[in-house]
Amino acid sequence: MTTLTAVIDLDLPGPTISRHVYGHFAEHLGRCIYGGFWVGEDSPVPNVRGIRSDVVEALRALRIPNLRWPGGCFADDYHWRDGIGPRDQRPRMVNSHWGDVVEDNAFGTHEFMDLCELLGAVPYVSGNVGSGSVREMSEWIEYLTRADDSPMAALRRENGREDPWTVPFWGIGNEAWGCGGNLRVEQFASLARQYSTYVREHAGNDLYRVAAGASDHDLHWTEVLMQSFDALDAGDGPAQPFQGISLHYYTMTGPWSDKGSATRFTEDEWYVALARAAVMDTLLDRHGAVMDRYDPKKRVGLVVDEWGTWWNVEQGTNPGFLHQQNTLRDALVATTHLDAFHRHADRVAMANIAQTVNVLQAMILTDPATGALVLTPSYHVFEMNTGHHDASALAVHLKGDVPTRDVEGTPLALLSASASTTGSSALVSLSNLDADEPLTLVLDLRGREVAGHAARVLTAATLDAHNTPQRPEHVAPAKFDGVRPHARGLEVELPPHSYVTVELALH
Repeated sequence: MTTLTAVIDLDLPGPTISRHVYGHFAEHLGRCIYGGFWVGEDSPVPNVRGIRSDVVEALRALRIPNLRWPGGCFADDYHWRDGIGPRDQRPRMVNSHWGDVVEDNAFGTHEFMDLCELLGAVPYVSGNVGSGSVREMSEWIEYLTRADDSPMAALRRENGREDPWTVPFWGIGNEAWGCGGNLRVEQFASLARQYSTYVREHAGNDLYRVAAGASDHDLHWTEVLMQSFDALDAGDGPAQPFQGISLHYYTMTGPWSDKGSATRFTEDEWYVALARAAVMDTLLDRHGAVMDRYDPKKRVGLVVDEWGTWWNVEQGTNPGFLHQQNTLRDALVATTHLDAFHRHADRVAMANIAQTVNVLQAMILTDPATGALVLTPSYHVFEMNTGHHDASALAVHLKGDVPTRDVEGTPLALLSASASTTGSSALVSLSNLDADEPLTLVLDLRGREVAGHAARVLTAATLDAHNTPQRPEHVAPAKFDGVRPHARGLEVELPPHSYVTVELALH
């Protein structure tokens, strides 16, 4: 059995891991909104004003920090005025991106803001650059956030909401290089400056504007956007005219036309998925390096507002609805990403897994036949990691030869780790990516006295294990007894294909 040492200086806290890197994404796509969050007020499924109660309860347990809406590609076809006022009078539209279905706009601005209030989540609204107008976006932020008798504030009151909402996060377009307009970055950079100017701060609503950024390895897109900022080397306040740029990256084992199966995969495909997930760390390094050249003070945030696994849809489902199962493999893809976000906490301001319910790497699956709600393995990773929210990152220095596996010509490290501290506690996250072999890790804990510890593990007998209405807890966290005292701190025996969190009580 391989034995490694991880040195963690508990008294040397680093940058804060924003809770917003644990953000979520809800697009008008398949059964994410309709049948996921929204069932309607007349539904036999228990709901509050049409919003499904058990989904809200489950997500509140994650302390969900923010929710991105209405897209995605849908955002650049969405005109917000179609989704306000009496529901029976709202115009319909065609959701051309996702299934070519007719959207009745029953779930609109007021319903989304109600959902965020029920969740205790900060809203992140994606504005329409692709088919919208500067005026349309400007009036939407006025409608949401202005307190006086302005035209849009008066319209909001006519629709039943007296007080303005707080909407700090605002997306300036989505995937402008693709479904958001097929623009060249030079075109979009000018548009982003223009639109950002008219997304104004009303009634003390401080805005964090996120310009649609790059896909995958497109460093040129990031560089041109960074060149469009105003005097980043002067002052220390918010960057202008926007404050963040986005990055999108999805994990799959095949090409776009055949992305791989969510549940039927080989051991080799297990490793391919995890190796491709580990690319996120490289992307953060490379895009971060470009940003550092223009912004050494790190005033601009990198916002990874779409990430996760993307598999072939489940058999018998609408191919445009992107419904897929979620296995232990997805959970370890998530831990690998989250560790990378922790290590880059000085630059990564927010991240949003795609998506929250019934779509792609979902937290929750709802069964249309029975109404059952299923928590996925990825959900459990997010729950196990709530201790990292707004904590200070701790460097994890690995000593010894970390076991690797050659995957597609590149070595994949089979251990992923990160740690953080807040007050009198610390949380250490450990992923053994080896499909077959356990790994022993000595936690060399320095700088503060450890008064006690508690550990949990997420694993299963098989790599493809997943939860269903019939077996809702087939993959679920359990108390872990594989942590023992050691002269240097603690010794952890990580089972194969497992995720372990160790919570430390500190003096």
